[in-house]
Amino acid sequence: MIGESAADNNFDTAATRAQWNQVAKGWSDAGTVIRPWLHKATQAMLGMAGVKPGFHVLDVAAGAGDQTLDIAERVGPQGYVLATDLSPEILRFAAQQAAAAGYRNIETRVADGQKLQIEDSRFDAVVCRLGLMFFGDPLQGLREMARVLKPGGGVCTIVFGAPQANPCVTTLMSTALRHAGLLPPDPFQSGGLLSLGKPGLIDELVGQAGFREIVTTRIAAPFNLPTARDYLKFIRTSAGPIVQILQRLDTAKAEAAWADMEQALGRYQTPTGWEGPNELLLTAGRRS
Repeated sequence: MIGESAADNNFDTAATRAQWNQVAKGWSDAGTVIRPWLHKATQAMLGMAGVKPGFHVLDVAAGAGDQTLDIAERVGPQGYVLATDLSPEILRFAAQQAAAAGYRNIETRVADGQKLQIEDSRFDAVVCRLGLMFFGDPLQGLREMARVLKPGGGVCTIVFGAPQANPCVTTLMSTALRHAGLLPPDPFQSGGLLSLGKPGLIDELVGQAGFREIVTTRIAAPFNLPTARDYLKFIRTSAGPIVQILQRLDTAKAEAAWADMEQALGRYQTPTGWEGPNELLLTAGRRS
């Protein structure tokens, strides 16, 4: 069983906040790449959470707010979206995007997803796109989502699937660690990119958090770009965990690591462009 021991006592919330503050602008600037990559999964997430016009929706670990705009569009002017994130810097970009798009039904608030500081039973639906796997205690995060939902309200999270189904992620991480002289950790260690990809784990956690009618579906989400180098441009400015590892190295050694990544990822080059495989897990449930 996955209980409270699933939390990583060494998880450093302040370091995680600093990491995402550092790459906030890069993540925001990469919206033109991220949006098509995650469009299908995002629409599926909103459908699985049951988001409808007029709903009040909580967007946990919202990042720069790309999916927040999709939620605001779906709930309409009578609905409301609260976008939260641990990083104040990345939320600043989410607020800018919302204002530039003319949405008046979006609010942003800095909040730890494990301690939301939001009143009970406030929202009709809660979503979390590629954020839950970074939580030191994902079970506590899910319990917070359940707490702020109205009875019968829906939740849907997106996380990366199993390591073997996400070879781009595993290539990036293993290469970075090797060049940094670090041993590879357990891929399912709390707070890691693939931490919730273990078969059955996310379903078990969602059930323990108090949700029912739990459904998980797998979605292929390939990254389509001209070349592996274009993909690495995105990673270098936006992928906090990889960037953090390579910051330990001097410039020459870091560049050698990036070159090795490019060479390894070149195996996904096709006659029409580069297509990097990714598999996402979408898990939905309903509060009792």
